[in-house]
Amino acid sequence: MSDNTNETLRQAALFYHEHPKPGKLEIRATKPLANGRDLARAYSPGVAEACLEIKADPTNAARYTARGNLVAVVSNGTAVLGLGNIGALASKPVMEGKAVLFKKFANIDCFDIEVNESDPEKLADIVCALEPTFGAINLEDIKAPDCFIVEKLCRERMNIPVFHDDQHGTAIVVGAAATNALHVAGKAFEDIKIVSTGGGAAGIACLNMLVKLGVKRENIWLCDIHGLVFEGRAEDMNPQKAAFAQKSDLRTLDDVVDGADLFLGLSGPKVLKPEMVARMAERPIIFALANPTPEILPDEVREVAPGAIMATGRSDFPNQVNNVLCFPFIFRGALDVGATEINDAMQIACVEGIAKLARATTSAEAAAAYRGEQLTFGADYLIPKPFDPRLSGVVSTAVAQAAMESGVALRPVEDLKAYKAKLDASVYKSAMLMRPVFEAAATGARRIVFAEGEDERVLRAAQAILEETTETPILIGRPDVIASRCERLGLEIRPERDFTLVNPENDPRYRDYWETYHKIMARRGVTPDLARAIMRTNTTAIGAVMVHRDEADSLICGTFGEFRWHLNYVTQVLGSETLSPHGALSMMILEDGPLFIADTHVRSRPTPAELAQTAIGAARHVRRFGLTPNIAFCSQSQFGNQEEGSGQRLREAIALLDSQPRDFCYEGEMNVDAALDPELRERLLPGNRMQGVANVLIFGHADAASAVRNILKMRAGGLEVGPILMGMGNRAHVVTPGITARGLLNMAAIAGTPVARYG
Repeated sequence: MSDNTNETLRQAALFYHEHPKPGKLEIRATKPLANGRDLARAYSPGVAEACLEIKADPTNAARYTARGNLVAVVSNGTAVLGLGNIGALASKPVMEGKAVLFKKFANIDCFDIEVNESDPEKLADIVCALEPTFGAINLEDIKAPDCFIVEKLCRERMNIPVFHDDQHGTAIVVGAAATNALHVAGKAFEDIKIVSTGGGAAGIACLNMLVKLGVKRENIWLCDIHGLVFEGRAEDMNPQKAAFAQKSDLRTLDDVVDGADLFLGLSGPKVLKPEMVARMAERPIIFALANPTPEILPDEVREVAPGAIMATGRSDFPNQVNNVLCFPFIFRGALDVGATEINDAMQIACVEGIAKLARATTSAEAAAAYRGEQLTFGADYLIPKPFDPRLSGVVSTAVAQAAMESGVALRPVEDLKAYKAKLDASVYKSAMLMRPVFEAAATGARRIVFAEGEDERVLRAAQAILEETTETPILIGRPDVIASRCERLGLEIRPERDFTLVNPENDPRYRDYWETYHKIMARRGVTPDLARAIMRTNTTAIGAVMVHRDEADSLICGTFGEFRWHLNYVTQVLGSETLSPHGALSMMILEDGPLFIADTHVRSRPTPAELAQTAIGAARHVRRFGLTPNIAFCSQSQFGNQEEGSGQRLREAIALLDSQPRDFCYEGEMNVDAALDPELRERLLPGNRMQGVANVLIFGHADAASAVRNILKMRAGGLEVGPILMGMGNRAHVVTPGITARGLLNMAAIAGTPVARYG
């Protein structure tokens, strides 16, 4: 890397840490503090009640304070990764970064605490004194052997989890990677010879973990900067190293590497030479984890051992051993069950959870975050990626279960399945809101046809549909293309075996399809030749014909192209006197809950009757999510103060709704702020019929609805579910090109609800 590039990266990193405000953390209140009443509850006198409850029962601290979700990252800066002993203050950016990772990956609040204390016993005293504040302690970047002393003392004296991540986090991820590497190589822990370099905290912890997983201690050869650790050696020894001392006359790495199945490096650059690799066992496993320069580079290994299985600590090579795969999730599980420690059972559960997840099909979210990388289980994909959202549910649940089974959980979880669903919901923003829809869809095995069956998102959605629902996916596309993409993406599904396939280029039903389409469209200008051409090239029309012929129950289309182009063919084939699209409804999931927007796509300038129809349909669909509809008609006009614009049409729509009894609340016309602020609305129109915050906004122009939808998505972090096509009896939905695989799965669940229940 050139000096100019290094300088550019350096300046970018410094700018990142300085702007828009220094550092990577801030504290935010979780309760309102807007008036005297709030102040009286947050502080004096109301705070005394919480204090007395905790005094009476210390476990109440988890109910009334943040302690149950609060971790301290504690360091004295004596062994900062890649930097060495830089001192407590200089280590602060690293500790802040660790806190950010806790929050990002496991929603755990964290304070970084940097301590100017090099004496391990005094440092342990300081950490132990922090127990009333925190639910767990993460020790970080403390040099060996001091870290062993600090952790031992803290674990003995504290009744909360104490976890030195440099040791055990590294060991857990190495254990998961080794588990899967041996699976790929066809070897077993109890049979392998291990040669390791690095007698520090991480190296020793990794070896201890491998022993727990089945490696025989006599098959481990540990080397450090002075050579082999052997019985009787006095130089630079401690009890932790001595546990791996060999009774041998051999003295160097070069002496002991012959026939090794696994090289584990946590030492320094260029320690392992290619000629040493050549003398290792067949298909060697090499974990060269020194940063930033590993013990040997992958290209050097490949030259002498093409079948070698490699892992490093770097993100620019496959199989990065990264502690972020472990520590957020092991703490999440430990905190949620009130564990008093993180024991061996919990650590091994973490190993098994991480390893198992890598062997499963890659998530669509991880694939999107690491676009272009091969994420199929094998030699180059031994452990999952940090941005795989399933880590929280899989690993934390395994840890929580292990804590309960090993007897260290003070607050056991009664329903592990529900607990995992809650964790998934914290990652998948749509999960909790979609639960009633998935449950409704499970009452019938509906057939969902996807028009764009070759799209990666559709293929991943099809995999998820088969794993998570009772529905049957039908894909339109070329068999060879779909099969090759499933294989390339690491998906387990295959055409015909797992899902029905319609090949537009050569399908035995082709004649039936074009004749059906021609019969529908013969008096609308479609000739037989045109019908044949459309049934060869237009997958949306093919899917609609399948639904018309009762060969599928619902169509999902629109992953590319323009919404109304797809809607045209849906309406042509499936429209009738009783089925006609009257609006598109998008659910935007925001930090404070869902907000439904309509009509975003179907009618540019709906009439009063169409607006009323949209409100009725929206109310019906909102109930599908277990919510009570509270509908606001939104306009520039506010309760009749303007004659021009959309206000008049909205007032007429409300009058139409008023003409018959309704089972939902609606009000308008009003500005959006009045819809979302009950106090403002009450000042503008005292006694109005809407209570609380509106959860459905209906606009008089599609431009306005679409703009609000996109602003919420792009600037407010809103996650869209939809658009839901109203009025078509759940027989078709047109999505938008920005939809994700998870979004398609959600739409499949919506489409999977029996037609009799929702229109």
